[in-house]
Amino acid sequence: MHRAPFVPLDPRVRAETDASSSSPTPVARPLAVELRAALGPLARAVDDEAATDVFVTGDGAVWRDAGRGVQRVPGIRLDATTARDLAVRLIEFGGRHIDEATPCADVRIGDGVRVHAALPPIAWAGPALSIRLPRSRPVTLGDAGLAPAAVDALRDALRDRRTLLFTGATGSGKTTLLAAWLSEASTAERIVVIEDVAEARIRHPHVVGLECRQANLEGAGEVDLARLVREALRMRPDRLVVGECRGAEVREFLAALNTGHRGGAGTLHANSLADVPSRLEAVGMIAGLDPLALARQALSGIDLVVHLSRGPGGERRAELGRFRLDERERLAIDPVPVDPVPVDPVPVDPVPVEPGARG
Repeated sequence: MHRAPFVPLDPRVRAETDASSSSPTPVARPLAVELRAALGPLARAVDDEAATDVFVTGDGAVWRDAGRGVQRVPGIRLDATTARDLAVRLIEFGGRHIDEATPCADVRIGDGVRVHAALPPIAWAGPALSIRLPRSRPVTLGDAGLAPAAVDALRDALRDRRTLLFTGATGSGKTTLLAAWLSEASTAERIVVIEDVAEARIRHPHVVGLECRQANLEGAGEVDLARLVREALRMRPDRLVVGECRGAEVREFLAALNTGHRGGAGTLHANSLADVPSRLEAVGMIAGLDPLALARQALSGIDLVVHLSRGPGGERRAELGRFRLDERERLAIDPVPVDPVPVDPVPVDPVPVEPGARG
């Protein structure tokens, strides 16, 4: 039987029931009454459950990404005063404060909705909002849009308690895939997740989530990622997860991985699989780690790198890699080939050979 090669898909785009239809029928997103009221004029923009991001630009235009790239939302435009009031209301709804003296803030509201707001003079064109929406139905490894061989490799890594680093650009699906991966962990394991703003939705019965806290108006009370990593190690995690390695916390994370805390994961922003070593070195420098020390800790502590990227049509692709040391004892990476889906050959009728013909 002939089987076509695997084609990566964006898991946000639902399968078409009518092949002649050019776009799927939107399905309404369930929103709590309080959240809908806080969103105000943007409630209609987030209604489609396929939407993962909604943006307000400085000119008051509203944009949405529902799986086919960022597109303008017709019929909604906010003036500067309305946009500012909306930004202040959403940030206050998440328990934080924003004004001209503190013009940027990032909060989690409702069931995992992440809101970032920027006000003038930082956002010189006008108030800017970026809203990251959780999926109404969490993605599983099986429907993450990855090649079956890549899914098998991830499941093998989970079973063997390997430590993974998920990398990629913003919006590539790092946190989504991390959550889908850990959702298949044994129910006998305790997972401790540390994030700047909580957004990983791990479907597991024993998850402890820790979230950073910003300083108050007096500059006191801040709890950063590095502090939370140290606290998490006292909680006896079976799997330790750092939502985003970007500063001093990478030192504590790598130290934990090299003292017996295996099977965890972290995420890192990187442009490509080949760029991951240099990106990790840059983050390590912020944490006070020289490249040689970081290389040895990363090589010992991280078993597999999973780099995610998005195609122009929203499709997801995954590349796997393993760290090694180069001739300068610096961190390098080798791609790990993922076998493609086998394609059964199409049977071909043999060409008859005339009697006496020479082969």
